[in-house]
Amino acid sequence: MLTSMTGFGNDVVINENFTLETEIKSLNSRYLDLSVRLPKELSQHEFEIRELVKSKLLRGKVTVSVNLSYNNGIDEKYALNVDELKKIVALLDQIRVLNNIETELSLDQILLFRENYLVKSEEESEFDLEVLKKSVSNALKNLIEMRVKEGSQLEIDFNKRIKIIEKSLIEIENTAQNSVDEYFNKFKDKAKKLVEEFVDDESRFLFELGILSEKHDVTEECTRLRSHIKLFKDTLSNMNDVGRKLNFICQEMNREINTINSKSISSEISHLGISIKEELEKIREQVQNIE
Repeated sequence: MLTSMTGFGNDVVINENFTLETEIKSLNSRYLDLSVRLPKELSQHEFEIRELVKSKLLRGKVTVSVNLSYNNGIDEKYALNVDELKKIVALLDQIRVLNNIETELSLDQILLFRENYLVKSEEESEFDLEVLKKSVSNALKNLIEMRVKEGSQLEIDFNKRIKIIEKSLIEIENTAQNSVDEYFNKFKDKAKKLVEEFVDDESRFLFELGILSEKHDVTEECTRLRSHIKLFKDTLSNMNDVGRKLNFICQEMNREINTINSKSISSEISHLGISIKEELEKIREQVQNIE
């Protein structure tokens, strides 16, 4: 089963004291690029949250955002530092005077600096880490469900396009031998007319023509392309970090079809090759989103 790298998950914990909101977003990235944003009072738990996310996700640009708000406004567990409050009021008042501001200080202005004069009381216990980890785990679960759902749709699309490529490959193989034989016979007849009087060794002449015609034989390339297709299909069923491997296989398939097109002497094969390249390009665009 494939997993996409894009997704979103969230979780909300509400009780009588606080509301904890967790959001996790994920976008494409070559590696796991993790950003964790925690409120000040939970910042000491960043390492644990990072390890939790790393245990679930392999790749993607992942952003974890946690917001903690107390339901009663200023939490009762906070104490007022009067000295710091006086310093803040004095500083704001000085700024007001220096800038010739006539309006008096408002409570809203003073509250903007509450982190400086509101401190946690000594008896306050640490915020429960397990509550935070459970919320992040739930958000991760929702994120992964979305990524798996999108990955299943990508897998359906991949299989559909691979079938188109296989069908085109069969047509190339059926057309290739006939076109090579036809090319060999036409070239032989034309060459015989031009050098009929100068050819002493007919077997040697036919041997050289055979070598020339083999330059346009795409049998080996078709065989390798078929092998790559099988490997691609087998890899789709692998659940461990398949994105990079699928991308590499697409590059190899593209290389083989380029060779087929360059060697082909048939316009029909060239058109089929172009069709395959179009499907491969669409697959490669989607593969960039696979974990």
